Amino acid sequence: MGETMSKRLKLHLGGDAEMEERAFANPFPDYEAAASAVFGAGATEEAGCARPLPAADEPGLPFHNDGKIIHNFTRRIQSKIKDLLQQMEEGLKTADPHDCSAYTGWTGIALLYLQLYRVTCDQTYLLRSLDYIKRTLRNLNGRRVTFLCGDAGPLAVGAVVYHKLKSDSESQECITKLLQLQRTIVCRDSDLPDELLYGRAGYLYALLYLNTEIGPGTVCESAIKEVVSAIIESGKILSREEKKTERCPLLYQWHRKQYVGAAHGMAGIYYMLMQPAAKVDQEILTEMVKPSIDYMRHKRFRSGNYPSSLSNETDRLVHWCHGAPGVIHMLMQAYKVFKEEKYLKDAMECSDVIWQRGLLRKGYGICHGTSGNGYSFLSLYHLTQDRKYLYRACKFAEWCLEYGAHGCRIPDRPYSLFEGMAGAIHFLSDVLVPETSRFPAFELGSSQRDKKDTCCSSRDHINDQSRMNCHVAVPATPV
Repeated sequence: MGETMSKRLKLHLGGDAEMEERAFANPFPDYEAAASAVFGAGATEEAGCARPLPAADEPGLPFHNDGKIIHNFTRRIQSKIKDLLQQMEEGLKTADPHDCSAYTGWTGIALLYLQLYRVTCDQTYLLRSLDYIKRTLRNLNGRRVTFLCGDAGPLAVGAVVYHKLKSDSESQECITKLLQLQRTIVCRDSDLPDELLYGRAGYLYALLYLNTEIGPGTVCESAIKEVVSAIIESGKILSREEKKTERCPLLYQWHRKQYVGAAHGMAGIYYMLMQPAAKVDQEILTEMVKPSIDYMRHKRFRSGNYPSSLSNETDRLVHWCHGAPGVIHMLMQAYKVFKEEKYLKDAMECSDVIWQRGLLRKGYGICHGTSGNGYSFLSLYHLTQDRKYLYRACKFAEWCLEYGAHGCRIPDRPYSLFEGMAGAIHFLSDVLVPETSRFPAFELGSSQRDKKDTCCSSRDHINDQSRMNCHVAVPATPV
């Protein structure tokens, strides 16, 4: 008891120093201050409500009243995307030729070009995505089965790319191979974990991704239900073993640790179970998923951040993989599913933590960098239409426009989607069209939500001279 109290006291007294060690001080004024600078001393509306914005390119606010990004900021982003793409392509010449994953490998680069096609409708990007995905499909190793770190990613992305190119036989071949992995996923004797990066939730994502991008029924409901049942049964078993059935009916661990965050922990698993396309019974959602989420909510720190695991009392990590930037997506999904304000309130408090501590010294990537943290603001803007969160996303994008200038640590895979430069490009491209942005390999539903390819709805915004500035010539085949 005394040791625990001293750890907490140490954390309280040394919190500022710890924050400075892991993150840069946020140099940007928050939305209210920026809006006041534009409008003078005019009062803003209550927190949580949409606030008035100028109708033209006013200083201090990077978007119009309709949420569209102003021309000057658009041009800056387009120019930076062009620059970073050139750097990335050059850097990839020395990348690991055997890493085919979406997380750090070639499938992640294919996803980036698929994203650039989505927001521009430029066929060049789709063909470039095909070049990279062909490479990965020739080098599947069968070691892992998830979207981010295993064979499910290349197969799912391959199916989508071929579908968009109207190569139906190649697309179906990818889908067939993906479904053949299912035996490993649902085997009762398997020691496969349930988390997103290496486990069942990561395979479930691949199935739902196909139904989102290609269309409902691409993967049959029974296949999805089988995976969902395996995830739920696994959570029930561990909860019974840990004697937490009443407090946390669905409990999960990875490497014998009960992780909380999106990558390895319960936030990512609960998020996937709450996806409408997963078709989890409402009774299970209400009686098992909801109390488990509430149990996890009660473990948060006073700061509003979340621990990396249930046993960890150190408030250090503010990443998508560990901490508020990953948990916030689960909370927003819980608000959509259960319609209770407490989840939205918690999500907003996560946003405040990320705004204060989210400019990370670890870099600009998605998993544990500024871009992944910036996506939390875009997602919250989608949900609330509160321009405060669009403003915060734009400011994190502004930080990324100075990529490499802050003295951040260089990641192990500096050009990859989840650790490096490709992730920053992905985030910047989504800031251009915030109304249709999607966190890569996490957020589902945008394409089918509008019943059309989202690039068509965003094309008018960026299909001008600045779009041409975004394009960069790239080699015809991966190097």
